[in-house]
Amino acid sequence: MKPIKLIINTNSQKYPIYIGRNLISTFSNLIKKNSMSFRKCFLLVDKNVPKKMILKIKKNLQNKKICIHNFNANEKNKNQKTINSILNILLKNNFSRQDCLISIGGGITGDIGGFAASIFKRGLQFINIPTTLLSQVDSSVGGKTGINTHHGKNLIGSFYQPKLVISDSDFLTTLSRREIICGYGEILKHSLIRSKIFYKFLDKNVFKILDLKSPFIEKAIHQSCKIKKSVVEKDEKENEFRKILNFGHTFAHAYEASLGYSKRLNHGEAVILGIFSALNFSYEKKLLNIKEFSSIANHLKNSKLPFNLKNYFSSKDLNKIILFMTKDKKNYSEKINLILLKKIGVPIINKEFRKDDLKSFFKKQLIN
Repeated sequence: MKPIKLIINTNSQKYPIYIGRNLISTFSNLIKKNSMSFRKCFLLVDKNVPKKMILKIKKNLQNKKICIHNFNANEKNKNQKTINSILNILLKNNFSRQDCLISIGGGITGDIGGFAASIFKRGLQFINIPTTLLSQVDSSVGGKTGINTHHGKNLIGSFYQPKLVISDSDFLTTLSRREIICGYGEILKHSLIRSKIFYKFLDKNVFKILDLKSPFIEKAIHQSCKIKKSVVEKDEKENEFRKILNFGHTFAHAYEASLGYSKRLNHGEAVILGIFSALNFSYEKKLLNIKEFSSIANHLKNSKLPFNLKNYFSSKDLNKIILFMTKDKKNYSEKINLILLKKIGVPIINKEFRKDDLKSFFKKQLIN
């Protein structure tokens, strides 16, 4: 299958995303093709990435000076301490702004790599090689970078676009079923906020996608990236329209933080829970009709996606969840700002609700 090329064109940067199989073997050609030039490169590598794939990448960088930093990618390590260790290596090896930081891993690795690249000498070249389905369809597109603090998720960060993104679907064959399901959550989210046609494709082919069958998985990645591209190009810095990409995420981030970013619930699973919570809330507030709500709920159930909140939380967690929701970066007042759904393909932004509204909602979800 011929690689798919998608051009992201924002105010700050124009760059390509390549989607396909065995792209890593042509890495050096893709660098030349996109007129990139650098003497040194820093590889930020998620320890879970297979060594044979890293060797392929190194082989394509034989004429460069390479520094490698292997990193245990998890939400607890997505912090300022990790950023400082990266910056110290870059400074110690006298990297210039013309040199390059290459992130190889999932969304956490990409977020950290992009943030470090954005603040080192006010910006050095950045290449993102996302290795999980979640990162290939979401965090690798749009330039959002960030780290967590004990106050919440992604509250410190920057917008910094890469020069090049390579989404090699060969990486996906090394992932667990759980990781594939996590990525599928973001694919589903993109369909719900922008395209009923894409949603119908997913509803029909979900198991082929989860089984990584070609060309279904490549089409799902491509369509998902196209949707995110259309949003990011209209609103790079999330002034207004880009907020639709946060559908389900106000809930999701609060769920992750409430569990202390434990392995019990990873980001993709939290997003699926968040999507279902946002759908339930939309239906409860009479914004979403029963037919569309039932269709999506049945899709989640039939696809065996983790959507049951009671499997992770009880009523005693209610106040903690709401506390983290009040700290969400989309809030402008004491109220909680939510992205909701009117119908498939038509999201609603900037709906604000009192904490008591959310308390009442969670009581029904967690007690009944």
